[in-house]
Amino acid sequence: MIAGVDEAGRGPLAGPVVAAAVILCDRGIEGLDDSKKLSPPRRATLEAKILETCVVGIGEASVEEIDRINILQATLLAMARAVEALGVEPARILVDGNRLPRWRYRAEAVIGGDAIHACISAASIIAKEHRDRIMIAADREFPGYGWSRNKGYGAAAHLAALHELGPTPLHRRSFAPVAKYFWPVSQTGHTTTV
Repeated sequence: MIAGVDEAGRGPLAGPVVAAAVILCDRGIEGLDDSKKLSPPRRATLEAKILETCVVGIGEASVEEIDRINILQATLLAMARAVEALGVEPARILVDGNRLPRWRYRAEAVIGGDAIHACISAASIIAKEHRDRIMIAADREFPGYGWSRNKGYGAAAHLAALHELGPTPLHRRSFAPVAKYFWPVSQTGHTTTV
């Protein structure tokens, strides 16, 4: 009953931050690794196996929450939501990184944990695949930013589209490349775009 926890989406300019918590029920899943080291087809195959054989919880923090409480606190909030979504009480939690949410569980932060502990690798895969699907769907709703390819990260094409088209409701206003497109909040409390 050890849960691994990891997140996806701390660095992008758009979209939510997503965390996953995974308790491995089948130690026979081979090829688990940091999701960034795996090809998309391999991640998809592993995601299906993880969802079929493990206990999985997914948590998100919205763009509004990111802008209100900052990306670190939003990431910790998404992690806490992912653990609560497991539906079972883990005996212990291993979290990728160097920070832990404030929660009641026995937990340990493990730097580079997604390459060390299989349960964190599994959480990394689930979080990335889930967030990638969100950004692919958002690309259809807000075409022109290339989100199906860049997943909201500050790639050159995304930055060029941001300059040409302006920010969308999915852009994080608290991130510098996006913030410059907004005037300071007026006395009426409204923010206007440049």
